This record gives sequence, structure tokens and C-alpha cells, in this order.
Amino acid sequence: MGKITGFLEIERKDEPYLPVKKRLKNYKEFTQPLEEKELKGQGARCMDCGIPFCHSGCPLGNLIPDFNDHVYKGRWKQAAEVLHATNNFPEFTGRLCPAPCEEACVLGINEDPVSIENIEKNIAEKAFEAGWVKANPPKQRTGKKVAVVGSGPSGLAAAQQLNRAGHLVTVFERDEKPGGLLRYGIPDFKLQKNVIDRRLDVLKEEGIVFETNAHVGKNVSVERLKNDYDAVVLCGGATVRRSIPIKGSHLKGVVQAMDFLKQNNERVDGKKNFQEEIKATDKHVIVIGGGDTGSDCIGTSNRHGAKSVTNFEILSKPTEGRPAHQPWPYWPMRLRTSSSHQEGVERFFSISTKEFLGDKDGNLTGLKTVEVEWVFKEGQRPELLEIPNTEKTWDCDLALLALGFTGSEKTLADQFGLNMDARTNIEATIKDYQTNVKGIFSAGDMRRGQSLIVWAISEGRQAAHHVDKYLMGTSNLPLKGEGDLPRV
Repeated sequence: MGKITGFLEIERKDEPYLPVKKRLKNYKEFTQPLEEKELKGQGARCMDCGIPFCHSGCPLGNLIPDFNDHVYKGRWKQAAEVLHATNNFPEFTGRLCPAPCEEACVLGINEDPVSIENIEKNIAEKAFEAGWVKANPPKQRTGKKVAVVGSGPSGLAAAQQLNRAGHLVTVFERDEKPGGLLRYGIPDFKLQKNVIDRRLDVLKEEGIVFETNAHVGKNVSVERLKNDYDAVVLCGGATVRRSIPIKGSHLKGVVQAMDFLKQNNERVDGKKNFQEEIKATDKHVIVIGGGDTGSDCIGTSNRHGAKSVTNFEILSKPTEGRPAHQPWPYWPMRLRTSSSHQEGVERFFSISTKEFLGDKDGNLTGLKTVEVEWVFKEGQRPELLEIPNTEKTWDCDLALLALGFTGSEKTLADQFGLNMDARTNIEATIKDYQTNVKGIFSAGDMRRGQSLIVWAISEGRQAAHHVDKYLMGTSNLPLKGEGDLPRV
């Protein structure tokens, strides 16, 4: 695949960014595409390794060496067909995936890995630009009706696959527009929403019906879904947010990260007159949580014009290199610096928030922290210990809680009569993605817990196979890595 000596001759090259001062002026994507010649060279770095471990790193089983080879040889349409065979939405993963495929790249053992994610994004963009991404409705319908609850990446993937099988698919979305966290959780500077809309246009043209402002269990009854549909696929995500049960957590200015991000995305989309504005302008902002959501809060706060932005992480600072106990090709928990971090933030590790401080009017004015250390003993859970005499008080007008999610909402499971596991995920094994209630399936974060977009798409695809098999007795829909008929 690619050029036999390409990995020896060509260095990895990533898309450059607009300067910080320029990109902070708006919410548009700020990466600068590489020239086609450079992209071909990046495809040429794929080294014809005997076993492509990138396949195992990718939850979708993308045929990475194949599309790299097509890119190197300038066969962009073939590259798009190969990529879409396993990935319904490469324009999403090419922007947002942390690229476990690159961590598993054989070249990455001792050199910079192949820039798989960027190649993937450019293939998708070429396909849309050239008009190769077209609606492909099924030639005949089965007459079976399927309800998909949730229009995030798992729900959209399940819906498209089931529609391809000929079923009549309706997607129920509780928000005003489809997209789930893609639309309301990911800032526009990472994913402009026209990227979602153009894909939704294709899905609608293929025959998928979207009902928005349709909150199943509230204004859409569970009985309606059970009575009107032959199968139901629950892809509502992990929506229960983790909080900090400490003194002062009720103060005005202590805000869940997703409330902050969703409102800003709605603001960018043109919505006005919020019941309560959540903005970081001229405030001392402290983001609690060091993951991707925390990073998104940092980038958004800087665009608001925050007075200062600080980031707390309770875990120890990771190493810059691959940890010894996470050898290649496994995903390493190494120190990662995002584009938002580069835009301005002071980061602190091994720090725990003890108390939020406020004034007599109930407004947040600061918080107290303590430094911590983790003690590891063989055969036991890690123990978190506070370090004496390390307490500190910080000025803070806005504390954003980016602490992840603890599972899905119990109300919906109760109404359907579904079993949940200890982490409040809906119980459904990867054997068939079916719950304890016949005809009710679940996929994505709602089933596996908070995870990656690429995992959500993978789960949606695989669940669709089992739903199709349940309805028809057999299924031609692919499972992981099997690919699909060439189709963009």
C-alpha cells in the first residue's frame, strides 16, 4: 500500500492552524487544508506493514491501508467508497476522533504515525465537493417500521443502516434539531453545523423521517413506540452529568459544562433571549475536568473574552511519552495538548476542589482546593489522599463542571421496563444489542456508557444488523470491519 519507501522519505505533516488571535474572533473551524500533493504524500507514508494494527485500533474496522493507497495514487472516488464502506460519517470522525488508529499504527512504534484522521477528513470533503455523496434510497421496502430514539452518531448510523435494509425508519430527537452532542455538545470551531446539516439532507432524501422536539417518555409516549413500530433502538446517549457534592455547589456561577456549551452552540446558531445567559466574558473561569469537554469549555471561554481561564484535573499529570504499562498498539494515557489549550489556559493536575465560595447574594466568588496524590497498591483500588497544608483559595466567577457522565436517565428505562447495569447503562450485550424487552434494542453511550464518537457509530451499525436480523430472520447489513457495498 502507498509508496514502498514513503515512510522513509516523507515526514508527517498535519494541517496548520490559523493564528490564535485570528481564530478567537469567531467560532469557525480554523484548520488550513493541505495541498493535494501533500495529502498524497501523507497517504504514501502508509508502510505496507504485514499486519495493519490500525484496523484493531479503529472501532469501525476502517480499511485504512486501502484508502491511504487510493489517496497516494490520486484515486479519491475509490478512497471515498472504501471509507464509506465501514464509516457512515467520516466527516465527523475525521474532525473529532482522537484517532486510536494512529496510536496503533505500526509506523508509530518509533516514528510519527500516519496522519490517518486528517486523510479521512479530506477524503470525505473531496467526496462532498465532487458530488459523490448522494442519497441512495433502498430499491424496495420491507414494510417494517423502526423507531430510533436519539439522533447522535449512534442513532444516525443505526437509522441509515436500517433504512438501507429497506425498513421505514423514524428518528425521534428531543431537541430542536437533529445531531445530539454533535450539534449541541461540540463547539462550532471543531465542527461547524453545516457539516451535520449536509449529511442530514442526504439521510432525509434517502427516506429517513426525523421528528424533533420529540422527547420520548414525555411528549412522545413509550406506548406509541411499542404499538406503532416493529422495533425500537434506544440511542439516547449517556446524559446524566456528574456533579461535585460539596459545599457551595448551589451557587450561581457553578455550571455544568454541557449547559454552557449547548447554550453557546445555540447562540452561534442564532438563538437569542435565553432565560439565563451563561457567558465567560470578563470572568475568572475555572474548568474542572481535564478531558475533551473541559478543553471545549476552555476554547469557548477564550472566545467569550474571559479574564482568565484555569483548568483543574484531579488525576496526576500524564507522561508525554507512552506509559510503560500501556504498550503499543494500545491506547496510551499520555499528556495531550489540544488547540484550545494552546489558545490560553493554566493547567493544574492532582488538585481537588473542596468548597465553592460565594457572596451574600448567592453568587460564586471563588473556590478552595487541596493538592492530592494517588496511592496504588497491588490488588486494590487506587486511593486518593489529600496532601496536608496544600489548601488554596482561587478567585472564580464561573466554575464549569466538565466531569463526564454517569449513565443514562432512569425514567426512560423504567417506562420501557428495561434492566440497567450498576452504572445505569441500559443492559444489552454485543451479542445482539437487544434488551430484556423483546424488540427493544440499545446502542452507543446509552448502552456502553460515555465513549467516543467512533464507538457510537460502530455500535449503531452493529445494532442495526441485529435489528434487521430480528425483523427479517437474516441480515446482509455488515458488522464491524466487514464493509458494505461500495457506496458514498
